[in-house]
Amino acid sequence: MKKSVYDYYIITREHRALRSPLSAEFVSEYTKTDLSPDERVCRRFEIVCKNEQPKIHPDEKIVLVRTVCDVKDCFSEEEWAEIKKDHYIHELGYVSNLSLDYERVLQTGLLSIKENATEYQARVIDAIIDLCDRYKEEAAKMGRNDIVEVLTQVPRYKARNFYEALQFFRILHYSLWLEGDYHNTVGRFDMYMYPYLEADMKKGLYTEESALELLEDFFISFNKDSDIYPGVQQGDNGQSMVLGGSDLEGNYYFNTLSKLCLVASRNLKLIDPKINLRVCKNTPVEIYELATELTKVGLGFPQYNNDDVVIPGLIKMGYAPEDAIEYTVAACWEFIIPKVGNDIANIGALNFPQVVNNALRSENFDSFDDLMLSVKAGITAECDKITSSINNVWFAPSPFLDLLRSGRKYNNFGIHGCGISCAADSLAAVKKYVFDEKKFSLERIIKAIDDNFESDPELLHVLRHEAPKMGGDDSDASTEMSCIITEMFADALEGKKNCLGGIWRAGTGTAMFYLWHARNLGATADGRLAHEALGTNFSPTLTAKVNGPVSVIEAFSSQNFKRILNGGPLTLEFASSIFADDSSISKVAALIRYFIARGGHQLQLNAVNADVLKSAQKTPEEFRQLVVRIWGWSAYFIELDKEFQDHVISRQEYTV
Repeated sequence: MKKSVYDYYIITREHRALRSPLSAEFVSEYTKTDLSPDERVCRRFEIVCKNEQPKIHPDEKIVLVRTVCDVKDCFSEEEWAEIKKDHYIHELGYVSNLSLDYERVLQTGLLSIKENATEYQARVIDAIIDLCDRYKEEAAKMGRNDIVEVLTQVPRYKARNFYEALQFFRILHYSLWLEGDYHNTVGRFDMYMYPYLEADMKKGLYTEESALELLEDFFISFNKDSDIYPGVQQGDNGQSMVLGGSDLEGNYYFNTLSKLCLVASRNLKLIDPKINLRVCKNTPVEIYELATELTKVGLGFPQYNNDDVVIPGLIKMGYAPEDAIEYTVAACWEFIIPKVGNDIANIGALNFPQVVNNALRSENFDSFDDLMLSVKAGITAECDKITSSINNVWFAPSPFLDLLRSGRKYNNFGIHGCGISCAADSLAAVKKYVFDEKKFSLERIIKAIDDNFESDPELLHVLRHEAPKMGGDDSDASTEMSCIITEMFADALEGKKNCLGGIWRAGTGTAMFYLWHARNLGATADGRLAHEALGTNFSPTLTAKVNGPVSVIEAFSSQNFKRILNGGPLTLEFASSIFADDSSISKVAALIRYFIARGGHQLQLNAVNADVLKSAQKTPEEFRQLVVRIWGWSAYFIELDKEFQDHVISRQEYTV
């Protein structure tokens, strides 16, 4: 990677000046109401490809950059409203969060695939090949014979070497975004791409150093256009890459490309691609230490996924063993199957604290067990409400994406479980103070919650600062409650079939609901005030007092994750100052291994400095490259809305 390329795309971002909106004249060509949905999507793809202007930086190796922006939707708001009358529309209505069969396409080329393509698929293939030909012509004008040679081969024909495979992938990924598909994941990159690098290295074409240089150029390509990709916030774009992994016998695989990807990510300090690392009990400590180097530089990844839990859990859910061992992750953390998966892993979210608040008011309880029966009934009712409301799912056509599928074998839906620690802490507090010690009446707690503790500061202090908290020193009661809640969640979805014939998967993630649910949530019995944010994902509440990460890991690795395997990591924020200690890398690596050994299913780490983050809020121009982890993705801190910034600042900072 040349510094000039990095500066152009990442620091000065001069390439953004090349963009121009698609004119109304061309928009009218694909938004005509008499056109079918397939024709609209196909025609828009053709028009955008035709209007893209080939631009190549003199020093870059991996090409294609967007010069057309503000591309209008294929359907008007009125048309979407009409579609919604008879269908469930998920998010934007376009396909997202899949891991496609890049391997097959790299090995065959688009012309071979075109032989069995539909009319619309053949047209989009022609459109992207034409754009690549114009890039080849531009490269020839510049004297870039290396690019000319690559684009003469791909995407028409199969990739023959590492350089061609990387460029081919860029073309495929670029095309998915251009079509309107989003949260396009990378999948098990080091598994399907390594054979190309391995063969080239045996021929003496690359050393690790020269391969790294090309790989870094490739990594930059993920960041060229990411600001125009859809997401809740900048950075929420789903460009997730998975490295490493084990088979059914526990053999662990981590190759030269796996290592180079970690090194490239550490060197570049970019938010994309977002690295996920599959690990298990047999993962060597050296890999944890190399991965911790990414945490040290503040990237908020890799996210760790425990094969010892995930693979058998997926098999138990009905995934074939040969598919389960190939699992990857969706945009954030949801477990999906590459090539043949069609799961919608983030189709709903359950607000656990609201369920508990409702249960407290439902009737007069003779025992805590009666209260828990009401909680169970509330969870079941909410799951029934969510599952019954999602029928006849409809997505806009995606001819290019469909070329990259190898089947739709799995059609499962996933539901996030939001605010688990808040709900568990609330129940533990009620059990302790109302039913066991009889220190407070349930009526007093409900009254205090209803007026946001304004009339009862004494009770607020006890519940907020003295009551049990998951991850704290007095964590057992809350941890037990969390285990019960998650089992209730799994029970409520057990045996249900969705409208596509798949199952419903419970999970421990929150996505943006840790803020969205909190906006309409009153005070809770753990001492949380009304509208105060919940903990992100599967993590302690923001007010929990903990002495260190070990107690948190123990509390958040005790659940039966094989039943709540939609995904959702324990998120830990480390004080960045800990990495000043030479032994910090080995200490953090040991902590990760402890989490995996205890049976935790997912873990993500952040290295933060609250003072630096506050300074970045005051003078953002001085902190343009400051990266933080949000919920299942990393972002540049200054590009986030203040609500998200404040939540990161408020999280607990751990030391080791």
